[in-house]
Amino acid sequence: MITTKQLTMFFLLLLLAMPVKLCIPQEVDTIMAEMDDTNLSDEKEKKKEKKVLEINEKFLISLGINLLNVALIILLIYYPNYRKLDYIFTFIIFNLVIFLLTFVLKYVKLSVGAAFGLFAVFSMLRYRTLSLSIKDLTYLFIFIAMGVLSAIQLDYYELAIIHAIILTCTFLLDGNVIIKGEHIKRIQYENIDMIKPDRHPELIEDLRNRTGLNIHRIVIGKVDFLKDSARIKVYYYDK
Repeated sequence: MITTKQLTMFFLLLLLAMPVKLCIPQEVDTIMAEMDDTNLSDEKEKKKEKKVLEINEKFLISLGINLLNVALIILLIYYPNYRKLDYIFTFIIFNLVIFLLTFVLKYVKLSVGAAFGLFAVFSMLRYRTLSLSIKDLTYLFIFIAMGVLSAIQLDYYELAIIHAIILTCTFLLDGNVIIKGEHIKRIQYENIDMIKPDRHPELIEDLRNRTGLNIHRIVIGKVDFLKDSARIKVYYYDK
C-alpha cells in the first residue's frame, strides 16, 4: 500500500528529473532570447562605432603645415621684433601639445571626471617668475588656435588658406608694415629739473642722445625728491 509520504516523494523526484527548460514558461524563454540577441547586436554596433587612432598621411601633412606656419611667424615676425628666445620654446611646445591632444580626443571618449581633471591641470599652469605681456599672450593664443585648427584635419587647401590668413594678418599688423612697432623701456632719470611739463621737448631730446633710441613720447612715473630722480617710461620706434 502506497502511503501519502511515498506519493509525495515520487512527485518530487519526477519534478527534479524533468528538464529545466520545461520549468520555464515559453514567454520568459522568448524574452531572454531576445535580450541575448539585443546584447549581441549592441556589442557589434559598439565595435563598429569604435574609432581606431590612425597616424596616416593626412595627419603628417596637417602637422607639417602647422609647424611650417609656426616657424614662419616666429622667424619672420616675432623674433625680429622682440628678440625673446625664451618664449619660443613655450610657443612651439604649446602648439605641438595642443595639436596632439586635439587629435587624440577625436578618437577617445573621456569621462566627466577625466575631462575636469584635464582642464584642472591646464588651469594650474601659471607663470610666477615672469608675467607675460599682452603681445606675448596674443602670440601664445595664436599658436594654440593654430594647433587646434590643424588637428581637426581639414582638407589641405582649406587648412593652408586658414593658416595663410593668420600669417598674413599677423605680418601686416605686427610686422611694421601698416602699424609701426612701438617699444617701451623704463628708465631711472637723475636730472629732476627736466621733468617739468614745459621742458618735455628738451627731456625727450636728452633721452634720445643718451640712449640712441628713436623716442617719440614719454610718461613720467614715480618721482623721488630725496634722490633727485624719476622713473620715466619712454616709447620709441625701431629705426
